[in-house]
Amino acid sequence: MVSTGPDAAGHVVQEDVQDDVQDDVQDDAVARPAAVVVLAAGQGTRMRSATPKMLHSIGGRTLLGHVMTAARELDPQSVAVVVRHERELVASAALEVDPAVFVVDQDEIPGTGRAVQCALDALDARVHAGRAAQLVHDDAVDDELHADHANGGDHPLGDGLDGAVVVLAGDIPLLDGATLGQLLAAHHADGNAVTILTTEVADANGYGRIVREAGTGDVLAIVEHKDATPEQLEIREINSSVYVFDAAVLRRGLGSLDRDNAQGEVYLTDVVASARAEGGAVRAVLSDDPMLVEGVNDRVALATLGAELNRRVLTEWMQAGVTVVDPATTWVDVDVELAPDVTLLPGTQLHGATKVESGATIGPDTTLTDVEVGPGATVVRTHGSLSVIGEDASVGPFAYLRPGTELGTKGKIGTFVEVKNSQIGEGSKVPHLSYIGDTTIGEHTNIGAAAVTVNYDGQKKHRTVIGSFAKTGADTMFVAPVTVGDGAYTGAGSVIVKDVPAGALGVARAQQRNVEGWVERRWPGSPAAEAAVRARTEGSGGQLGAQAQQQLAAHNALTGAIPVVPPADSSDPTEGSTQR
Repeated sequence: MVSTGPDAAGHVVQEDVQDDVQDDVQDDAVARPAAVVVLAAGQGTRMRSATPKMLHSIGGRTLLGHVMTAARELDPQSVAVVVRHERELVASAALEVDPAVFVVDQDEIPGTGRAVQCALDALDARVHAGRAAQLVHDDAVDDELHADHANGGDHPLGDGLDGAVVVLAGDIPLLDGATLGQLLAAHHADGNAVTILTTEVADANGYGRIVREAGTGDVLAIVEHKDATPEQLEIREINSSVYVFDAAVLRRGLGSLDRDNAQGEVYLTDVVASARAEGGAVRAVLSDDPMLVEGVNDRVALATLGAELNRRVLTEWMQAGVTVVDPATTWVDVDVELAPDVTLLPGTQLHGATKVESGATIGPDTTLTDVEVGPGATVVRTHGSLSVIGEDASVGPFAYLRPGTELGTKGKIGTFVEVKNSQIGEGSKVPHLSYIGDTTIGEHTNIGAAAVTVNYDGQKKHRTVIGSFAKTGADTMFVAPVTVGDGAYTGAGSVIVKDVPAGALGVARAQQRNVEGWVERRWPGSPAAEAAVRARTEGSGGQLGAQAQQQLAAHNALTGAIPVVPPADSSDPTEGSTQR
């Protein structure tokens, strides 16, 4: 909600300007700004960081990215970003957000006024270049315009940019396009020379004060804190560093600026006084939400605004039908997409372009970045990135999904399982303690516990293929490149180095050999050696006593457990070889 306009006593009256001007704006082509100028040249020394202030992030975007996104919602003809400190880093980040952005360098003269002047000069030059290109085919018109200019007439290519110019500080991440749209609408509806977005705060220390004219409420001046009188320091209405200027007014005002102030800088705010001196209307639009225009100057403010942004994001999702069990421990980036009836449990963090479909449950204690989660899936205590989780699939707890993981419908990635660059088909399971890398697994296959796809030979990565309806034994190593066919089995403890045909049993392990007396010879007198001696002396041969064996047999009969000691005549090397 924003407000504009004073009452008879000069106090600001709260009124929503959007409804009053919406129809006019929709019919008025000039509502589209000629340009948006984003100021991103500052160093941000109070951040105490090697990273430029504008490139610190909250909610999955840099501060600059948030402001540029809001700016683009106005559909301006041009967006210019003014850079200086760490120019290459900031310019690269701006171009990543918007490849069409116009990057402008500020020179050594400090101040917001100088930054905008550099931007306007560059934008004017761009307009002139475009007009010159249009005139180049008509030499007679071109000669006439230049002759007129030589005789004191207007610039042969015009003044340059024409229309509204929106100026934004690059460190106000909660500012949104809707608020900017209302500001721009008020500017056009009132025919202002300058329109300023303001707010009121309990503690205005450090902010520029809005000085209003008694009776009309128009803005007389914006006074910086260090230049303010004791009376002006009592004012609670502050400048947000968000403006709309008429381009011609801005151009003339910038041409008359100096550095006669406590900071020795060229203040953009001085354009307000020059606009009034020309007889132009300078008005303010008051936001009743101070956080919306709060800037970031240090790490404390960064954390505060990050938490506030997250609170707003979660509120919007909860209002849209998402269950957030504990908002205090749940973090969701601004570009995340959530469907109705998604449930987020405590400790959940969703980053980047993560998308979660209806009925899915995420958490607790789960971090997903750029992950797609299908309907009805569950993801518990998992860290994942650049992965796809299918419908009704389950992941975790304590799973690690690395980039390229694709889990099919009703598939399972279980406890202490790491998967990378692998496709796991519908209904297939990797339940326990395994590493699956560079692998394709078919449908309805079960991978036994402690399986490892050995995909790296020291030089190259190789791929493992395991077919559908296969069963692999516990502790199987698949040395890639290798293929296990549909319906095939592998014996527990096998090292599979050759392809296993469809329906075959692959077993690759050495025959067991017992070396009698080895412990006593290797470590005589050790506790293990003494225990072995006692066992032989008692005639038990290391086996359980008769009473213990009877108790174990009774227990197994009640529980249906498999006997610990296999039958003496068992010779099948694959007995107990698979784990389901």
